[in-house]
Amino acid sequence: MNLMEAIILGVIEGMTEFLPISSTGHMIIASHFLGIAEDQFVKNFEVIIQFGAILAVVFLYFKRFVQSFEFYKRLLIAFIPTGLLGFFLKKLVDQWLESVHLVATTLIVGGIVLIWCDKKFANLAVEGKNDSDLKTKDLLTLGLWQSVALLPGISRSGATILGGLFLKMNRKAATEFSFFLAVPTMAAATIYKLIKSVGTITSDQVSLLGLGFVISFLVAALSIQFFLKILAKSGFKYFGIYRIVIGLVIFGILTLRT
Repeated sequence: MNLMEAIILGVIEGMTEFLPISSTGHMIIASHFLGIAEDQFVKNFEVIIQFGAILAVVFLYFKRFVQSFEFYKRLLIAFIPTGLLGFFLKKLVDQWLESVHLVATTLIVGGIVLIWCDKKFANLAVEGKNDSDLKTKDLLTLGLWQSVALLPGISRSGATILGGLFLKMNRKAATEFSFFLAVPTMAAATIYKLIKSVGTITSDQVSLLGLGFVISFLVAALSIQFFLKILAKSGFKYFGIYRIVIGLVIFGILTLRT
């Protein structure tokens, strides 16, 4: 991986982490078409720079993160399903991360679901529960919804938002809680990758990680605000359409290459 590739991946991560279009899927696709070898460092890079995007949430919602212990309690409960499943399925997840065909398929399926959900839950555009209204069972259910995104291309934020809507949360509350839940989820993934990478990362690679981290933070801060504005005006349908189009384009390119 060179400097320009690190910048491109950092921008893609920051733009897509909180949009319901799958940041991991876009990183895999970008790496594939840029010809970046999927070695262990690249896999670690794609996870570790996500923490830069996650810190953008803490920066933008700082007051929520210093509000009360109950807030952290809700996040921890909701994180449990993903933490457990991610730990036990980590080898299988690493195998999935190598499949561009799988990403293209899940992008299309997820796009159809988003368009459906935009109509199904139109009544929750404003009305509905907030995260403080969720019981322990609801939080664990929401964590299970997030766990679906262990499959690349599904979108962690999209799956969590959809779970929130099924729990009758209002659209903005479900979206913002997906941002908050990303913090412990991606922090755990980053720490795990860093521990596994101790002694294997060179000084040049540390520089690439730092660059990707900073770029993803800055771009994510802008992307979150953009997402909330689009969500308030148009819901999820345009993100669904985008997913379907990009998935079909990927299949077309892969077909032409064979």
